[in-house]
Amino acid sequence: MHTGLRITAFAAALAATFGTAYGVGRGVDPIVAESGPAPHDEHGEPAARQQEGEGHAGHDGSPAGGLEISANGYTLDLATPRLQAGRRAELRFTVRDSNGEAVTAYQREHDKELHLVLASRDLVTYRHLHPTRAADGTWSTPVDLPAAGGYRVFADFTPAGKGAENLTLGADLAVSGRYAPAPLPAPGCTVRTDGYEVELAGTLRTGRASELKLKVSRAGEPVNDLQPHLGAYGHLVALRSGDLAYLHVHPNGEPGDGTTRPGPEISFTATAPSDGTYRLFLDFRHRGEVHTAAFTVRAGSAPGTEHAEGHGH
Repeated sequence: MHTGLRITAFAAALAATFGTAYGVGRGVDPIVAESGPAPHDEHGEPAARQQEGEGHAGHDGSPAGGLEISANGYTLDLATPRLQAGRRAELRFTVRDSNGEAVTAYQREHDKELHLVLASRDLVTYRHLHPTRAADGTWSTPVDLPAAGGYRVFADFTPAGKGAENLTLGADLAVSGRYAPAPLPAPGCTVRTDGYEVELAGTLRTGRASELKLKVSRAGEPVNDLQPHLGAYGHLVALRSGDLAYLHVHPNGEPGDGTTRPGPEISFTATAPSDGTYRLFLDFRHRGEVHTAAFTVRAGSAPGTEHAEGHGH
C-alpha cells in the first residue's frame, strides 16, 4: 500500500477485511499511540484465583472472543458503521436479543455494564471506552480516530439474568481519509509511556495458562502506589494479529483482598487460543490518570517459539 492513498469508507471496510492487527490513538479513555501514548481521566501464581475475571475470553482456556457479531442469541447492532478520520463523532450501537429487542439490563463488571474496545486493523490505534446507555438500550460514546482504515469494535458484556455468560461481540468499522497503514510494532520487553516504564516478564503460551507480570516504574523508581481503575490495579486486553481475536483477562487479585499490593507488579493469567503474534494493552492508573502500555508478543506451543516481548514507544 502507498502512503497518502485516499480511500473511501468502502475502501476502508475492504482494508478491514484484509488488514492485519491492532493499534493505538487518542480518545476519551486509555489510549496508546506509536508517537507517544496519551494519559487519561497482585500478585498471584498462574493458578491463582481470578476474581471477577472468570468467563472472559482468553482465561482458563476460554476461546477468543470478538470474531462474531452474533453469539448465544445476542447481536451487536452497530448504528455507526462509518466515520471520518480526525473528526469527532458519536459512535452508536445496540445489543439485541434473539427476538431483535434491545437489551436494557446488564450485570455490572468492574464498575461498568459494558466495556467497549476499539482497535485499528494494523494494531496501532487502541481505545478502551465506556459508553453511556440510554433507557431504550442504545449505547453511545464520542470518538475521534486519528487515521483512516479498517477498525474493529468489541462489546464486552454480560446480560442480566441467572446463568448469563460473558460475551464479546465484534463488528467492523470503516474510517475514511488518507490511508497509511503502519507496520506491527517490533517486539521488546520494555515500554515507555507518559514518563513511565513498564517491563513485561513471562510467556504467553498456546492452549495453556501462564503468568504474565508487568512491572511499573517512574524515573527509575518502582511505583508502589497504583490506584484502582475499574476495580483493579490493571486491565489487560490482547488482540491476535491477523483476525483481531480478543482476549480480556483480569489481574490475579484485587484491591482490598488483603494480599494484592498496589504495585509495582501486576500479575495476570492468560491462555493464547493459538500460536501467533499478539498485541497486549495494559491500562493502569497513577496520580489520578490512566495510562496505557502496549506490547507485541509471540505465543507458541513449540520450544523456541514462546517468548513474550514488548514494544517501547
